[in-house]
Amino acid sequence: MPRESFNAQLEGLQSTLLKMGSRVEEAIQAVIRALVDRDPVVARAVVEGDDEIDRLQHEVEHEASQLIALQQPLAGDLRHIVSAIKISGDLERIGDNCENIAKVVIRLGGQPYVKPLIDVPRMGELARSMLRDTLEAYVSRDVEAIRTLPERDDEVDHLYSQVLRELLTYMMQDPQTIQQGMELLLVSRYLERIADHVTNVGESVIYLVTGEHVDLNA
Repeated sequence: MPRESFNAQLEGLQSTLLKMGSRVEEAIQAVIRALVDRDPVVARAVVEGDDEIDRLQHEVEHEASQLIALQQPLAGDLRHIVSAIKISGDLERIGDNCENIAKVVIRLGGQPYVKPLIDVPRMGELARSMLRDTLEAYVSRDVEAIRTLPERDDEVDHLYSQVLRELLTYMMQDPQTIQQGMELLLVSRYLERIADHVTNVGESVIYLVTGEHVDLNA
């Protein structure tokens, strides 16, 4: 395969991955809106949209396998391909967590919340901004931008612990809040996992640029 054609396919792989990342970021934003507004219609759209995220992951994997099969990539090119596969896997799992949150919104059926949602939406916005900045760092190959992820992930973890304590207090004081409290605990756990997957994406960006395997949570 001529080098020009190979480079074009590498760019196509990155384009598909970024399209997937954009869909995932939109899913995070939409599902948080659905949660805050108690909107099952938006939540169902998130569930349905997960099929597109899955399709794009398969497209990334297919394009990557074609590149590997048609030409033995050089080390830097191989890192590009492997990183794309790993990133798409984490993006797909973020999409799954968004789908799970959307299903909670649907199950809650618009019922009033036992407490105002403050920290949970903050977790979602933090995770979304982490993803956006990480995808920008992927495009610009900016390793230094990735270094802020652990601190931001710690902030999401702190909010998760805070939500956990508050909801457990509500459930102990009023058993009628237990069912909804458990659902909201699930939501906060899904958001915490989303931030973890974004951190994994950041590790893949560092590997792409430097060839080093770094544990940002170490």
